[in-house]
Amino acid sequence: MDPVLAIILIIAISVVVGIIAFIGGVQYRKKIGEDKIGSAEQEAARIVEEAQRSAEATQKEAVIAGKDEAHRLLSNAEKEISDRRREMQRQERRIQQKEETVEKKLDSLEKKEEAIAQKNKAVDNRLAEAEKIKQSEFEMLEKISGLTAEQAKAYIISNLENELTHEKAVKIMEFEQKTRDESERAAREIISLAIQRVAADHVSESTVSVVPLPSDEMKGRIIGREGRNIRAIETITGVDLIIDDTPEAITLSCFEPVKREIARVMLEKLISDGRIHPARIEEMYEKARREVEAMIRSEGERAIIEAGVNGIHPELVKLLGRLHFRTSYGQNVLDHSLEVAYLCGIMASELGLEPTMARRAGLLHDIGKALDHEIEGSHIEIGVDVARKYKESEIVVHAIHAHHGDVEAKTIIACLVQAADAISAARPGARRENIENYIKRLEKLEEVASSFDGVERSFAIQAGREVRIIVKPDLVKDDEMVLLARDICKKIEEEVEYPGQIKVNIIRESRAVDYAK
Repeated sequence: MDPVLAIILIIAISVVVGIIAFIGGVQYRKKIGEDKIGSAEQEAARIVEEAQRSAEATQKEAVIAGKDEAHRLLSNAEKEISDRRREMQRQERRIQQKEETVEKKLDSLEKKEEAIAQKNKAVDNRLAEAEKIKQSEFEMLEKISGLTAEQAKAYIISNLENELTHEKAVKIMEFEQKTRDESERAAREIISLAIQRVAADHVSESTVSVVPLPSDEMKGRIIGREGRNIRAIETITGVDLIIDDTPEAITLSCFEPVKREIARVMLEKLISDGRIHPARIEEMYEKARREVEAMIRSEGERAIIEAGVNGIHPELVKLLGRLHFRTSYGQNVLDHSLEVAYLCGIMASELGLEPTMARRAGLLHDIGKALDHEIEGSHIEIGVDVARKYKESEIVVHAIHAHHGDVEAKTIIACLVQAADAISAARPGARRENIENYIKRLEKLEEVASSFDGVERSFAIQAGREVRIIVKPDLVKDDEMVLLARDICKKIEEEVEYPGQIKVNIIRESRAVDYAK
């Protein structure tokens, strides 16, 4: 037999056997499945039957329990209804009792109202009778006094006003005296200590602009041929030369003190050199200007060292040096600023404050006077602008702004600068005043004092330190003198500029004259 056929035959037989075995297995599994399905249907029927029996039993039990619960709820509801019915009956009885009580009270109130109405009627009758009696008494009083009711009222009000004026004046005097005593005692101690510790030169300085000459012949050389030398000097320096009959002297006239100082130094150099012509004048002017600028720096540095302050801008140091050539009422402004700085530092130390800032504010308070010939405005405004420009602290700026009372002093240092400035300016001999301004100030004081009603005459005495006022005794009472003095002081403070303080002294004189015959 061919081997290939044999293999094919074997494969075919194997396939047939496998198919027969597969079909047999399928039939066997089908039979087993049908057997299991039958047993499952039986088991399901059994479970359903048991569930039906259990449900019927549970239903019976639930019906029984529901009936019991309904019976219990019904019993509770009946009991609650019974309790509420009894409560309502009790409330009804209480309400009925209250109604009876209210009715009784209403009856009582009606009776009281009737009694009150009768009493009110009686009171009205009594009031009417009292009014008639009062009116008759008023009429009788008017006849007796000879005054109507309005006149009597005005008289009483006038007396009351007089009494109140007297009491007010007394209270003001007591309060002012007490405050004055306490403040003066403390201020006197601090200021006296500060003044004692500051050894300053109090004599007013006289800044002269006179250049001495070796001989009167030098005047002609200074004038030069056809006046060319004097014109050159005046042009380059900005200073007017006054050459008059004064022997061996030339007067320099200029509002700017530094220019005047440069011109003075230049003239002294020209006179000592002897060669006076336009070219030499320009050369000597440059030398004199450099010398004065060096002197300005030196004086400014000396001031800050003596005042014990540091960190001041170099431009402010130069401005301080310029104050050395500036005077105010004859008082050297730099020396005045140093004195104010010393006084501020001492008073600040006595008050427990930092003295360095106080000395700084005192030293710079008049810095604007170094530029008031060059810049428009008061020295206070100029000083405030300059201090802010060179980054000074607001404490110093405010002290500069407030040291003449242009603005209200809001810091203790500003108040100290005000006080120290007044002390330095008011020392005997510290300042001088020209006769014209002096007379105007006295006349202004007398004018302010005489502007009040009741003032008969006024006199400014003691170089304007006191105003003596004589009032009309029939117009100004004793109690009103205190108020009048206070009002005059306020008006003087508002309208008059003066150093230190002014005493207002009011005199009221009453005289009784008779003749024995």
